[in-house]
Formats: sequence, C-alpha cells, structure tokens
Amino acid sequence: MTISPDDVVLWQWGPFAINATLLYTWLVMALLTLVSWGVTRRLSTATTLSRWQNLLEILVTGINDQIRQVSRQEPGRYLPFVGTLFLFIAVSNLLDVLPGYMAPMGSLSTTTALAICVFVAVPLFGIARDGPGAYLRHYLKPSWLMLPFNVVGELSRTVALAVRLYGNIMSGTVIVGILLSLTPYFFPVVMQLLGLLTGMIQAYIFAVLAMVYIASASSVQQGKASSPPPLH
Repeated sequence: MTISPDDVVLWQWGPFAINATLLYTWLVMALLTLVSWGVTRRLSTATTLSRWQNLLEILVTGINDQIRQVSRQEPGRYLPFVGTLFLFIAVSNLLDVLPGYMAPMGSLSTTTALAICVFVAVPLFGIARDGPGAYLRHYLKPSWLMLPFNVVGELSRTVALAVRLYGNIMSGTVIVGILLSLTPYFFPVVMQLLGLLTGMIQAYIFAVLAMVYIASASSVQQGKASSPPPLH
C-alpha cells in the first residue's frame, strides 16, 4: 500500500524526478488560480449576484470574521495569506475523493513548506506593524535570558504545525488502507467521508494557528499602545 505521495514517482531523469506530491500540488494551485480568475473577473454590485460570487462573498466574510475574532485586528492585511493557506489545504483534502488522487498534505515536505511559510510570515507581519526594533525586542521579554527559549519556541511551533497537519492527514489514509484490506466495500466509504471532514477541520485549525502566531507577534506592542497612561 502506497501511503505517501512522495513514493509515487511519475517521471525521472537522472537526479531530477516528479512525484505525485509535486504534480498534485501544482494541480491544486492551478485549480485555485483558474477558479479565482473565473469568479472575480465578473464581479458585480447589483442586487442579484451569481452563485459563484455569493459563495465567494460568504467565504471571504467568514474568513474575515475568524481573523478578526482571533487577532482583534482588522483582517484586511492578513486575509490574502491566511485565506490562501486555508483554501489550499481545504481544496487539497477535498479532492481526495477523486480516484487516483493523493493529497499533497500526505507528504511531510508539503506540510513543512507550509509551516515554513508561517514561520517567515510571523516576523514579516510583526516588523511591518511595529518596526524591526520593536519586534526584535519582544524576544528579550521579560529578560534577555529568555532569548534562546523564545527562539526555540518559534522553531518548535513551526515543527508542531508541520507534524500536526501531516500526522492527522496520514492517520486517516492509513486507517482507510487497513479497512480497505479487511472490508473492501462499506467501511472505506464511511472512513473516506470522515477523512474529508478531518481534512476540512485541519485546514481550519492550521489557518487559525497561523493567525494566532501572526497576531501574537504584535500583541505586546499593541497592548502598550492601548494601555492607559499612568495616573499622577
């Protein structure tokens, strides 16, 4: 039984190879790009909207509301990054119902790449909001002795993001494979449906955690700005 899409090599020339992970990752990106282009090229402000525009507005509004609740900030600057993370993971997992398709989330390299994107985005958003000096000083809070621990914390949560997403997706794949060998009709269908539900939940959790990490990068400075002045 093939578990990881990394194991499925579709084309190889010397040291260069294209496996199922690369193929389906680019397939999902192309699909998202084409659908986004098709939906947004005819946006309307009329009272009667198309089904696709209604779906798009519901999706964007829902993501905006979640970002606002998690970060207590205006969601505009975070929507493109967090929304892309959620849509990419969700669509990758939803397509798992197609025969022959293997979700890229079943590869540790894919989940690690997504976690690294979050790892890079956290300081970028923090520096853009508070400036490099103010952001870097939060690594020294509450004392400069905490610097190595804060750095290790940044790295460990990146590893946790990658392993959590990979582990949850792969566990469903393994269970379906076992049940398929034991009872090849009813149970795999049920587990496939549960796998889709799990995939959507994991997409939501990954996006929320990414927003939590990004929001925490500027929470200290925001708290200072909103705190009342001392009484004399």
